Amino acid sequence: MTELVWQQSSFCQEGGSCLGIATSSDNTMHIRESSSPGTVVTTARAQLGSFIRAIKAGSEPRDFILTIAREI
Repeated sequence: MTELVWQQSSFCQEGGSCLGIATSSDNTMHIRESSSPGTVVTTARAQLGSFIRAIKAGSEPRDFILTIAREI
């Protein structure tokens, strides 16, 4: 497996808790929090995009995650 290249927002401050995102060769998205880099959540690019759009539209993250979980 190729090592992932993690990216963080330029708004992330040193020592702060930030999300890192990496994409693997099969377009799987990998997400981790800087304070717990050993825990990685993976998802499809389309699902992550839908999640981000739902949050921007004002949806509660919990409601969206439960909807996705029912679809799996």
